[in-house]
Amino acid sequence: MDGRKDGPELLRTCRARLKARGDMEGESEAPDDLAGSGDRSPGAPGPTGAAPHGDWHYQFRIVVLGDAAVGKTALLRRYAEGGFGPGPGPTVGVEFYSRALHLPPALTVKLQLWDTAGHERFRCITRSFYRNVVGVLLVFDSSNRSSFEHIPDWYREVTAAQGPEKAVFLLVGHKSDLRGPRRVPTREAEELAASLGMDFVEASAKTDSNVSLAFDTLVSAIRRALRRGDIRLGGGWDGVRLVRGARAPGPRGARKAPGPCRC
Repeated sequence: MDGRKDGPELLRTCRARLKARGDMEGESEAPDDLAGSGDRSPGAPGPTGAAPHGDWHYQFRIVVLGDAAVGKTALLRRYAEGGFGPGPGPTVGVEFYSRALHLPPALTVKLQLWDTAGHERFRCITRSFYRNVVGVLLVFDSSNRSSFEHIPDWYREVTAAQGPEKAVFLLVGHKSDLRGPRRVPTREAEELAASLGMDFVEASAKTDSNVSLAFDTLVSAIRRALRRGDIRLGGGWDGVRLVRGARAPGPRGARKAPGPCRC
């Protein structure tokens, strides 16, 4: 993809890729094979406990946001592909990864993971995706003070674009393996996370420290929000999709619509 393409052209390209995979809003039925066709990791082996090929109950859309060069792609490649090393270069617009999780007691979830460009010239593209996500990882570089100071700006961008269904956030202090003076003390990051109503995890894609913990923490928070009824399915919102015959979670005693939702 040419980094000199203008915003509208890149946005059309990203939307076309999603539509080709059956993931655009308005699709009435999930495709039979949701194993990541079109992702950067189409042949990546599934994690331990992954469900059989194509057998999904839910899909959670999660976006990873933060300044350029904080390591968003490295985190996603470590989590989705299990590797670390030189990548394909800076993200242009939006790229996609996926991973399957098998969660107790009998829930299977496909995570659709969106990797976004941190450069300002691509922000018009990434903003267009904010409404239809259920989870957001806000990432800063522990050795880069300005990337931490910009976290509230990223947070406000998402919340301003959200509809009635609000995303669940997690703050991630990346590159915790780096030695030398820390530019962002852990206590300060914890305080910022608490002030914004989210959890905080320090992680390193290089050493594979707490990468899975970060995503697991976010997924657990999404599941709790679904059980409480804070997040509801349907209504043209695709942050969570009920893909195959599982019952929509909700608060105890909530009335459930008959049959699976095909939104």
